[in-house]
Amino acid sequence: MSAIFCCSSMRPYKGKAISHEAKFTNFMAWAAFPRESDLNSSDDAATITHPPYVVQIVKQVNFGPLESKRYFALNASGSGDEAFVEVLEKWLIDANFQKLNTFKNFKCDSHNKFFELNIYQKDPTNAHHWRANIARPAAEIDL
Repeated sequence: MSAIFCCSSMRPYKGKAISHEAKFTNFMAWAAFPRESDLNSSDDAATITHPPYVVQIVKQVNFGPLESKRYFALNASGSGDEAFVEVLEKWLIDANFQKLNTFKNFKCDSHNKFFELNIYQKDPTNAHHWRANIARPAAEIDL
């Protein structure tokens, strides 16, 4: 298990409201420190069929090297309870998700960390088109 964020002292970096603000707010409320996730022990990823969106967290040392990229799919139940499940990048590719042009940045001065959050949604392109998504690796296509 590893913590999603380094601590509770993270603050928005140049924060301003954007069109997908509710998605970021929902995720940040769920992922608040000390929330932990472990991709290797998560069996829930196999049960997610139609998540409305996925959040990518890119973690790096401030003005330094990239430390990790993690993906969390919204697993919304009908009861109003919402939780996120960590998934692999391959899961996003197989499910035909695309990165939207929207992001939020957070910074932790205590640990000198920078976090970029991105939103991914299902690509509306017809799935019958051969290699409709150029980002999909050619090795993944059955001829």
